[in-house]
Amino acid sequence: MKPAVRVSVRDLAFGYPGKRVGAGVSLELSAGEVMCLLGPNGGGKTTLFKTMLGLIPAQGGEVRYADAPLARMARAEVARIAGYVPQAHTGYFPFSVFDVVLMGRAAHLGPFASPGKRDREIAQRALATIGIERLADAIYTRISGGERQMTLIARALAQEPSILVMDEPTASLDFGNQVRVLERIRDLSCAGLAIVLSTHDPDQAFLVADRVAMLHEGKLVRLGAPGETITAESLKLVYGVDIAVVEIAAGSGMRRVCVPSLARAGGG
Repeated sequence: MKPAVRVSVRDLAFGYPGKRVGAGVSLELSAGEVMCLLGPNGGGKTTLFKTMLGLIPAQGGEVRYADAPLARMARAEVARIAGYVPQAHTGYFPFSVFDVVLMGRAAHLGPFASPGKRDREIAQRALATIGIERLADAIYTRISGGERQMTLIARALAQEPSILVMDEPTASLDFGNQVRVLERIRDLSCAGLAIVLSTHDPDQAFLVADRVAMLHEGKLVRLGAPGETITAESLKLVYGVDIAVVEIAAGSGMRRVCVPSLARAGGG
């Protein structure tokens, strides 16, 4: 049985008042699928995500959740369907990690309601799912960047979404924490979540993605399986540098990695 389509983007144009960032983007994301969005800085990845979430209005085309048009959905309804993990940030207020995660329950509460026992249980479960329950009482502003990023993922999970949108979830993390975040992404997709994430590292797409979308100058220039989409030619088009895509032995099999060329022009 084919997995249910969680979100579809049809001929989407996106940007800000007086400035179009991208146009003509069409893609679908299904339950249990990880899609990786690749593209350079300023290429429109974050703007596309914000448009997909209804945080800024589309300039053309449409976004649909299941078969419901995003433009007709209330903000709280979208928040119950799609969880958003923004780029890592420090935060300003000394909330505990548990309280930050509990904030994810806001989408399920009335305007003047307080979190109840069930909300606290769901927040605690989200912490356990991400493996940071030991940090529940820690102050969010005092933990490491990797721990903050895990906290933001747990907060999104506390919304009980069916879709997870993650804007560069491994940015500024050390190598170990990058691996831990990627492991959680694969675990969550195996549990049935539809996940779309952006990254600057095509090797991460080889590790976790079922499909890859490549954004260049606001246009979708490639869309497909990682092995078909991430090539020397497509990486040259998107990033403007020479990169070889090679296979290496990894564990009991082979995997592809990207190796940039640092040779000076003219050989030397």
